[in-house]
Amino acid sequence: MAEYTANAVQTVQANRNILFTDTPICNKNNSITHREGSGLISLRGITNQCRARFKITFGGNIAIAEDGTAGPISVAIAINGEPIASTTMIVTPDAVSEYFNVNRSLYLDIPCGCCSQISVTNTSAQDIDVQHASIIVERVA
Repeated sequence: MAEYTANAVQTVQANRNILFTDTPICNKNNSITHREGSGLISLRGITNQCRARFKITFGGNIAIAEDGTAGPISVAIAINGEPIASTTMIVTPDAVSEYFNVNRSLYLDIPCGCCSQISVTNTSAQDIDVQHASIIVERVA
């Protein structure tokens, strides 16, 4: 298991990843890797089985960035740069800096010997502010 966080407010441009700056819990094997300050987390299918299964859980607070327009904003967990529609977290603030908490989980199978990268992407049409972001990646099978 590994946890990556970013507590400070960060402005994330449309179609860009949330960056994770701290590692409160690091992975003890090489199946989960991350460089602090990056938005990408690499998962490896290191297993004697046909696949390795991971549970990915993201939580954080999102708001419209300064100079933004009131309306829906969203983030989603992405696999290899492609946002997964079923993980889209949408909120509709009435004003700039009005934070909403979002949370979503996903199971992901990585075939033996393969790798994938996960991230959390701003899928909004405008910049958003993100605070207290946390992603937990657990190898569950």
